[in-house]
Amino acid sequence: MPSTPTAPSSAGTLPAAVLWDMDGTLVDTEPYWIDAEHAIVEEAGGVWSDEYAHQLVGNDLMVSAEFIRDNSPVTLEPLEIIEELLHRVIAQVRVHVPWRPGALELLAALGQAGVANALVTMSWRSLADAVVTALPAGTFAVVVTGDEVQHGKPHPEPYQAAARALGVEVADCVAIEDSPAGVRSAVAAGVPTLAVPHVVPVPFTVGAVQVPSLRGIGPRDLRALFDGARQSSAGST
Repeated sequence: MPSTPTAPSSAGTLPAAVLWDMDGTLVDTEPYWIDAEHAIVEEAGGVWSDEYAHQLVGNDLMVSAEFIRDNSPVTLEPLEIIEELLHRVIAQVRVHVPWRPGALELLAALGQAGVANALVTMSWRSLADAVVTALPAGTFAVVVTGDEVQHGKPHPEPYQAAARALGVEVADCVAIEDSPAGVRSAVAAGVPTLAVPHVVPVPFTVGAVQVPSLRGIGPRDLRALFDGARQSSAGST
């Protein structure tokens, strides 16, 4: 019986680039967003729920703003809602940048290994800049923000745009995400995706593997995690 060809192992090899989500993945800003949503709705005389807030995690900001307007007494235009949210979140980030566990260590190790990093976020440029300026210059070679793409997550465009700007193939990269919308975006773009669930659960998705934290993960572990997932899947069939 002929043997079945297997894909070459990527254990120990480096990705061409790592494409990072920001809110909830690089920085623990989701509580800042949720606090801002509560404040805006309550100032308009309404009540905001964490159930609603969790539905917005990882979404394009325009989608989130329209959801807030449709499900609360807030009468601001969607763009005005976004500006209010950003103003409040940026103010908190300027006081304290809440880095996620293991993120800074992995970023630094990737830089030392010569692996390019891109930030792929549905936050707008003003907030991304507030976070990026808290890092050493040149940490991110490319920054793609929600106000600079036509289609936000879960559409694949943001990750496709990041890989194109870096001049690398999507399949040779690794994306790191924390939300269902973000994972769907990266997987749809063809990027092997590392899901690190945080505020909301992330359904298991073909093309993605899950870890509880980035603590202890180094550059050469990233692609090897997908080899381990493939071997587990083959062993269970």
